[in-house]
Amino acid sequence: MKISNIKATTVTVPLEAPLRHSNGAHWGRFVRTIVEVETDEGITGLGEMGGGGESAQAAFNGLKSYLIGHDPFQLEELRYKICNPTASLYNNRTQLHAAIEFACLDIMGKKLGVSVSQLLGGRVRDAVPFASYLFFRHPHEKSGLGEVRTVEQLVEHCRELKEKYGFTTHKLKGGVFHPDYELECYKALAETFPKDRLRYDPNAALSVEDSIRFGQAIEGLNNDYFEDPTWGLNGMRRVRSMVRIPTATNTVVVNFEQLAANILDPAIDVILLDTTFWGGIRPCIKAAGVCETFQYGIAVHSSGELGIQLATMLHLGAVVPNLAFAADAHYHHLVDDLIVGGKMGYENGAIRVPDGPGLGVELDREKLAEYAELYRELGGYPYDRDPARPDWFPLVPNDRWASPESTTTAGGGRA
Repeated sequence: MKISNIKATTVTVPLEAPLRHSNGAHWGRFVRTIVEVETDEGITGLGEMGGGGESAQAAFNGLKSYLIGHDPFQLEELRYKICNPTASLYNNRTQLHAAIEFACLDIMGKKLGVSVSQLLGGRVRDAVPFASYLFFRHPHEKSGLGEVRTVEQLVEHCRELKEKYGFTTHKLKGGVFHPDYELECYKALAETFPKDRLRYDPNAALSVEDSIRFGQAIEGLNNDYFEDPTWGLNGMRRVRSMVRIPTATNTVVVNFEQLAANILDPAIDVILLDTTFWGGIRPCIKAAGVCETFQYGIAVHSSGELGIQLATMLHLGAVVPNLAFAADAHYHHLVDDLIVGGKMGYENGAIRVPDGPGLGVELDREKLAEYAELYRELGGYPYDRDPARPDWFPLVPNDRWASPESTTTAGGGRA
């Protein structure tokens, strides 16, 4: 079997309401690039990559000269063709490799009539538990619904998600408001849901000192971990030395060199494995094995997935025995998906691992065309300034935080 063609299609899929982030941005939709790897035997594998737009499509087209004629079963050779460190010093190809690896594993499973999780060693669980992913949100620009700004709105939103999906772990994405206000929000979640587990992630927006102060203030709560409160291994190391909560990251340990550095001089306790950031499912499984050896925790990280990447997260979660925490997913914020049958469903806070051959999902061609057209209409990734924080980029320490009193509506595209 040989690869005969690679197709890349960039799409945008709306969210229920714009999600607010620590860097001053807001997301009203996700932009993803869908990859189809075709073979000379008529089997097509599916992959997915975040963002990229025209540049991603051009990058995948550029890989054709490397990969047409390649045997999709030769995954280590594939890795060196795309990610050889001496051949790609000036190119960040990790995420490109991930999307192609997803598709090749999908092809292999379809060829052999088995699921990707069976290819990767067999399942130790048939469903993967997920945390709710709580964001501060602007109201939808058309309906005016979906705002999460006040403590009361956050608690009510969490209650709705818990009732609808069955979540018993809750992750608050912070770094939007002043840390004192977000501390109030976090404590309110703990008080309202005392039996549930919590995690806080301000996307490294806090100083080391504010991280220590925040972390010490929540030490007595039912925390999973303290995710990326500040930037860098040394910053996280200082926080870890002062706060009695496991530290976690998806920013400063995202490859094997960083993992080795962390083992030699620990800063992070829980490694959040992202099938895109680490370059595929197989690198994540290798990293999980290293973490098992050295007794580090792992969890499955979310980077704004549609159903194809969600399937990769599910197959990863199915095969790693040392998955000690619920996975993350933005998935419940989406209003739609591109896979046949629509969005996957939650049951008791978990999603079942697809049983079909390969990744176990197929493209809905009408949805692919619809959301590719929406991307052409709306343009590139809406990673722009939050209108409630127009002065974010001039880093004035006392003015960098949004005010929770702000009710500015942010546009996020069609929903």
